[in-house]
Amino acid sequence: MSYELVSGTPSVEDYRRLRRVAGLSEKSQAAAEAGLPNTWHAVTIRHDGSTIGMGRVIGDGGTAFQIVDIAVEPEHQGQGLGKRIVAALVDHLRAHAPASAYVSLIADGDAQYLYAKYGFAPVMPESIGMGMRIG
Repeated sequence: MSYELVSGTPSVEDYRRLRRVAGLSEKSQAAAEAGLPNTWHAVTIRHDGSTIGMGRVIGDGGTAFQIVDIAVEPEHQGQGLGKRIVAALVDHLRAHAPASAYVSLIADGDAQYLYAKYGFAPVMPESIGMGMRIG
């Protein structure tokens, strides 16, 4: 299959659909419309004219960045597309973020093994990831 990696933020519709089909928590239309324009950098994977994968970097542009929204349609998983997405995001961070910046992410399940290939390591016990859902 032919896949194209494209720099750019996914549309609100693609973003919401990819999160849903990939098993990530759903985001409302209003939340996606408010949040996506604040993306620092993003890539999508296109196949036959459709967006079938995505990943984003959010942050303040200088001190702190977070990799989020790594998602690939289930029928296209297992072909290294998640690796391509993460590699593109990390390459962009290395080329454009200040050397003193801190890059974080939350690894669900076995995704930690993918992220470890790109230099990410657990921060425990010195730090612990924490989260809170609004609503």
